[in-house]
Amino acid sequence: AIDVWKGLIRDGGCCCVYDPEVSTDQIMRDMSTPKFEWDRPNYSRSATRFLENVKVAASADDAIDGAHAICVLTEWDEFKTYDYAAMYSKMQKPAFVFDGRNILDHAKMRDIGFIVYSLGKPLDPFLQKAY
Repeated sequence: AIDVWKGLIRDGGCCCVYDPEVSTDQIMRDMSTPKFEWDRPNYSRSATRFLENVKVAASADDAIDGAHAICVLTEWDEFKTYDYAAMYSKMQKPAFVFDGRNILDHAKMRDIGFIVYSLGKPLDPFLQKAY
C-alpha cells in the first residue's frame, strides 16, 4: 500500500488514507520514510513533501468525499460490506475502483457506475486497446 500511495503522490495525486487497523501516526511515519526503510522499527520519522499530500481519514466515508478513485489495498472484511452506491454518489466522475486484493464484486461495482481495475483481471472492454 505504501508504494502505491507514494506512486500516486509522485504522479501529482493527493491521497486520503483510511485503514481501520493502522494508527494515523503509523501511516504518517510510513509515508515519510524512504523506500525499503519503512519496515525497520527504529527508523525515525522525518518530514517530506509526501506528507503535504496525505490526509488520514477517520472513516471510509470521510476518505471518499470528492475523491476520483477508491484503492482497496488491504483485505479487511469491512471493505466488502460498504455501501458503494452511496460512496459513488459522493465522488468525482468518472469514478474509479482499483481493487488490489480482488475482494470486491466487480460486476456490481460496474453496475453502480465505477470503472474497475483489478490485479490479474482483464480491463473493461472499452479500456482495452485494439492491436
